[in-house]
Amino acid sequence: MEAEKTALAPMPAPRARKRWRFGDELALLQLIIVAMIVGTILHPAFLTPINIVNVLQQSSELSVLVLAEAIILIVGRFDLSLESIVGVAPMFAAWLVLDAAFNGSGLELNAYLAVMMVFVVGFAIGAVNGFLIVRLGLNAFITTLAMLILLRGVAIGLTNGRTLYDLPEPFLYLGNAYWFGLPAALWVSAGLYLVGSLILAYHRFGRALYAIGGNAEAARAAGIPVDRYIWTVFVIAGGLAALSGLMLTGRMASVMSGQGQNMIFTVFAACVIGRISLNGGKGTLVGALCGVILLGIISNILTLANIETFWISATYGGIILLSLVFTRLTSGQSYRSD
Repeated sequence: MEAEKTALAPMPAPRARKRWRFGDELALLQLIIVAMIVGTILHPAFLTPINIVNVLQQSSELSVLVLAEAIILIVGRFDLSLESIVGVAPMFAAWLVLDAAFNGSGLELNAYLAVMMVFVVGFAIGAVNGFLIVRLGLNAFITTLAMLILLRGVAIGLTNGRTLYDLPEPFLYLGNAYWFGLPAALWVSAGLYLVGSLILAYHRFGRALYAIGGNAEAARAAGIPVDRYIWTVFVIAGGLAALSGLMLTGRMASVMSGQGQNMIFTVFAACVIGRISLNGGKGTLVGALCGVILLGIISNILTLANIETFWISATYGGIILLSLVFTRLTSGQSYRSD
């Protein structure tokens, strides 16, 4: 009888995990505050409202891409091709809408239909990735790396490496518009994180993602449609990457052939800093967002200090290594190599 009572007793593990996650996020908030203090000391322009809004707006495109990668990592998969979607989705749509004199196709598609095409391309690429990984059982890392290379070539070949500019207003709206005194991109990013966090915490779809990332076979045995959920996550991530590309296009008022290049390294840095487990099944979007903000502040501080770009990239690499070492020492968690 004692054994039966013990077996039926509620397990305290979930509550402990919540406290641990809150501790992670609190530690990240403390790091953000320290970074802001350092930035204020090093440069008087850092804490000005214009600069803070600039940091947040520049981080908004990255934050949407981090959100896309985070949900894929939570289900225990990888997607390296997201950075290429940031470039190829708006590039293809802009190519359809522009005149041949501006390196476009000459089709002059309606601008609003072209904006919809941005998302169609993103969802389609995500669906293809999901098919290759879920249905054909291909390795997610290698498959999405190949897709990254393929899409990068398509983006360059579509316009012979030229930058597309003189874009219609619908392409620029999310990068230029202000809502209630703040950039629209900032509101969009905040809304996505709020909705995403609520779904992951309280909706059965979100709970299923954690279950799949923790143990896919156990989730399948519990009746969760694992393959369908993973495929859905890849499709959603493709759409989010396309949105990130549209936001970046609006802010830059153009689409460069190399748009989004090397963003994936910063994305993984933000996810690792935000304690999104590379093994799947652990992490919160709040932590990922804190990672984005921290990286944005560090990048801004180094830029104000006139540090060369390659040193900023080296700093990101160092931050990833330190975060992995810290995770290993504090939680004993190691990352699988398979």
